[in-house]
Amino acid sequence: MSNQTEQRESTGAGPGLTLAAVAVVQFMVSLDLSVVNVGLPEIAAGLGFSAVGLTWVIHAYALTFGGLLLLGGKAADRYGRKRVLLFGLGLFGLASLIGGFAQGPGQLVVARAAQGIGAAALAPAALALLTSTFPTGKPRVRAFGVWSAMNAAGGALGVLAGGLLTEYASWRWVMFVNVPMALVALILAWRGIVDEKPAARGGRPDVLGAVLATGGLGLLVFGVVRTDQYGWTSPVTLTTLAVAVALLVAFVQVERATAREPLVRIGLFANRSVAGANGYNLLVGAAMASAFYFMSLYLQRVLGTGAAMTGLMFLPFALGVVVGSVLAIKLGYRIAPRSLLVGGGLLTAAGFAWFGLISADGAFASDVLGPSIVASVGFGLCLGPVVSTATAGVAPHEAGTASGLLNSSRQIGASLGLAALGTAAEHRTGGNVSPAALNDGYSLGLNLCAALLVVAALIAFTVLRRGGAPADTPATTTGTPSRAETVSG
Repeated sequence: MSNQTEQRESTGAGPGLTLAAVAVVQFMVSLDLSVVNVGLPEIAAGLGFSAVGLTWVIHAYALTFGGLLLLGGKAADRYGRKRVLLFGLGLFGLASLIGGFAQGPGQLVVARAAQGIGAAALAPAALALLTSTFPTGKPRVRAFGVWSAMNAAGGALGVLAGGLLTEYASWRWVMFVNVPMALVALILAWRGIVDEKPAARGGRPDVLGAVLATGGLGLLVFGVVRTDQYGWTSPVTLTTLAVAVALLVAFVQVERATAREPLVRIGLFANRSVAGANGYNLLVGAAMASAFYFMSLYLQRVLGTGAAMTGLMFLPFALGVVVGSVLAIKLGYRIAPRSLLVGGGLLTAAGFAWFGLISADGAFASDVLGPSIVASVGFGLCLGPVVSTATAGVAPHEAGTASGLLNSSRQIGASLGLAALGTAAEHRTGGNVSPAALNDGYSLGLNLCAALLVVAALIAFTVLRRGGAPADTPATTTGTPSRAETVSG
């Protein structure tokens, strides 16, 4: 009997507890994102954020999360997934506690950045554990279905809890609520996950590459956000964007030439599943983060809805994602992930286009409920298949890297999308804060979200291979992926 099997028997750990631990981690990360979104107006009033500055509550988290995810994935492969997961959970909980006591915008932004660093460690480690524990067949479909359902459940409770906490306690509790969640996840991960031999023990991870990637993305977002003060053709904007591009080009060159372990092997993108799923995920992340931001502000600033009621109004969307995720599990046994990604993307796009018809004198029943149901079910159909597709055919020693890459594309997309679409909406309002002007800006942003999802569906249709094998078809997980594995994950 192997040491790993003996350890499982002595601790009671196994696939079921691993799935439970990963599910709790994903629930916490998802809850944190939605809980903060609902509290944004109160956070702005409590700490004195400007309209554009408020977006940095999202950007600070998304940029450090997205920019460092590849480093987190590489660290998980090299140093052990359980160890990196526990480190990330500890940092995430501590940063949440500090953020809850913030006394100014800068302190909260720094705390959110620290949360992002913690999430960059824990998310790829958790997803790599899920990928290695459930490599093929129906158990893999079920595992990723549970993962996506917990993602949606975290969003559902997050919007409700965020509204209730903000209105009846304080916006600070949207940060404090993560602390007990992180403690529970720490205990469950400590007990439920077996210490395994690291999948890769090569050179040290490429920290320089992580700094270049994060710096380049940060400057790119900063340059876009500042177009409210400096036009697109101004020397300030052009210089900022040029430096951002230079840093990102340097990152690619470093990854090709470094003597250390590169954050991501460029050849990994030769896998069409990896390339297509990450391109799809980038655009979905941009659309979803922006849509949540616009709808939260529309409900509170245009319709005058309170924070608690706003949380309740988001529930149909969050619950619809759960329904879509469960539906994806059932359909995943017979339909190729490519078809689910295309169909889900187009359905979500239709929901956001419907959202784009909002009016300044609208109401929840006529302007929000119907689009929420359509968009959320479509989004739920995408969650599991995109994760399974992005990690299909990846060698075990690169599972953490592939998982980090997928999470990174979602967070980078969220930050860049919110920067670009938020700026477009701000330009449409022209600084006018009347309900009618704000409505025009949010409507434009939501229509742009729909356009992004149409492009995502086109990427899935053209890049991912047609057809696929049923979920219970065996597939190898090492070496070069077979056609069935590349398509169906």
